[in-house]
Amino acid sequence: MKNSRRICWAASGLAAVFSTSGHADVFKDSHLSLGLRNFYVDRDFKQSDAPKSRVGSWSQGFDLQFKSGYSEGPVQFGLDASGQYAYRLDGGGGRGPDTVLPYDNSKSEQAHDYGRAGMTAKIKASNTEIRIGEHRPTLPVAYTDDSRQLVTTYEGATIESKEWSKLTLNAGRFWKIATRESSNQEDIYLFGDSPAQSSDGLNFAGARYDFTPALNTTYYFAQLEDIYRQHYAAAAYTWDIGDGYSLKSDLRYYNTQDEGAKLSGDFDNRSIGVMTALRKGAHTFTLAYQRMSGDDAFPLLNGYAPQPFLVNWSTIAFYKAGERSWQARYDYDFVAMGLPGLKFMTRYLRGTDIDRGQGLADNVESETNFTMSYVIQSGPLQGVAFEGRNIKVKTRYGADFDENRLITSYTWKFW
Repeated sequence: MKNSRRICWAASGLAAVFSTSGHADVFKDSHLSLGLRNFYVDRDFKQSDAPKSRVGSWSQGFDLQFKSGYSEGPVQFGLDASGQYAYRLDGGGGRGPDTVLPYDNSKSEQAHDYGRAGMTAKIKASNTEIRIGEHRPTLPVAYTDDSRQLVTTYEGATIESKEWSKLTLNAGRFWKIATRESSNQEDIYLFGDSPAQSSDGLNFAGARYDFTPALNTTYYFAQLEDIYRQHYAAAAYTWDIGDGYSLKSDLRYYNTQDEGAKLSGDFDNRSIGVMTALRKGAHTFTLAYQRMSGDDAFPLLNGYAPQPFLVNWSTIAFYKAGERSWQARYDYDFVAMGLPGLKFMTRYLRGTDIDRGQGLADNVESETNFTMSYVIQSGPLQGVAFEGRNIKVKTRYGADFDENRLITSYTWKFW
């Protein structure tokens, strides 16, 4: 409540500043856009004892975003705002939970609609920016989820500085999260735990340094208060082999241990991932290996908030305790055949040695993806995007399923 009041006070103060005649740039440099997303998903479970044979939904989503410019002066002010809303288009409400729409267990029914709104006050001086309010971070320690309908958002305060050439510094604190299937903000806790085990907040600080356009390193530290401390270190290098070939290699490492009151109990996870991608013209071939060690799975935040900095992140994520996983992937851009905007991706991932607990045999799982996407390049429908995905998951102990997704999206820019 205290943090929410601070945001309201900041927003009110900024609105008063913007109303003065000397800050026309706030509006002159502003942008207003409406993202539209039509999302169909159908998941067909294959095992005979599945609680539900199929889950899924068809929905229409809206994402209205206003981004202001900045006021004049050495210290500049701005204000962003957003509103998200989704409506279920199919008539049946009994095909959930489907990881897209909220689900009412008491009624055994998916929500007909849901939505939320947020506001962000921003302050800028030189090349340093402070943001207070709603965030959509893409960080190694906190990541938004834009893979379904409403986008996962965080409430907090962050600072980003680019005062030094090649160096980017980030720090902040998130105290609330609104997950992809919820209209509400809630305290942060680990996926699989209960709200009673929630933390007061996630603190973090990190840096990225670009030695050259081809070589960069990253380090982040995060503390989910009374749950865990996390270190992240990474390096990436792109080698121009010549004759049109390039080879990009990534090395990423996480170390997460319990801390403070240990609201989630003892915690021990270490993850190392290696990924290399060979590119030649329209073709990209990728290989990746990832290993989880320690007694626990990689920590995910409530709502199954994703962490794509794990090299084998996917639908089933390959993040379980003890899991060793590898990936083979192929991408093709049809621009080479005179069809700009059309792209294809397929990959196969397999995980082994998954620790299911004392006395239980290790699990094995695999996932196969096929994705085709197209963005209209010109004409009255320019910018309309279509995407089809087929996902097949198999496990030795667990849920096998086939999943299909059809997504149509477009962003309308008012100004």
